[in-house]
Amino acid sequence: MGLIAIGDIHGCAITMDALLDRIQPGPDDTLIFIGDYIDRGPDSKGVIDRLIRLREEQECVFLRGNHEELLLGYLDRGEYDLWAINGGITTLGSYGSQGDGSTIPQDHEQFIRDTILYHETEEFLFVHAGIRPTLSVADNLAESDPMVFLWERGHMKAPNPPWEKTVVCGHTPVSVPMDEPHLINIDTGCVFYTHPTLGHLTSVRLPERDYLSIPFMG
Repeated sequence: MGLIAIGDIHGCAITMDALLDRIQPGPDDTLIFIGDYIDRGPDSKGVIDRLIRLREEQECVFLRGNHEELLLGYLDRGEYDLWAINGGITTLGSYGSQGDGSTIPQDHEQFIRDTILYHETEEFLFVHAGIRPTLSVADNLAESDPMVFLWERGHMKAPNPPWEKTVVCGHTPVSVPMDEPHLINIDTGCVFYTHPTLGHLTSVRLPERDYLSIPFMG
């Protein structure tokens, strides 16, 4: 069985479809989406539509990103402003709304609610943002702090974190995939295509560490 992790999509539905076509996952492969399916990009609705269909034909794991958490904050507690300035306006626009979350279909909302904070295998920990670089993987999981899983960036500059397995994450855009012994970051900033060194959607096949990146297409 192969594991294929896919980085932050951020509403780039056409690019996501192109990457999936290139990956050509087999029946024994599991696709692990690292979170941030929505916001900023042109078609968040299209991304969620595609992922809902995809899970019917392929084994998938859907992690929660901080942008999904922002959407839930809006739906559950009316926390609009923070979500809006982080790309929520474009997400609502893709659903044909200028500020009313009631236009988000129930199956799309449930998809977001069903996302998980991390996925663990014998060799890897998959999480959206990262984990504390001062704690072991086991201790991070024992704490299970959602704010860490969704927002952490301290690990990006930590030279030798005491991790007993490799952490695979996104959240922090990098020009090329970060491939360290205990850290893989596959957020290559697809939605930031106007930036001179970003603008790619990246996947990694594990345990081989075979990377595939394609440029933003929409």
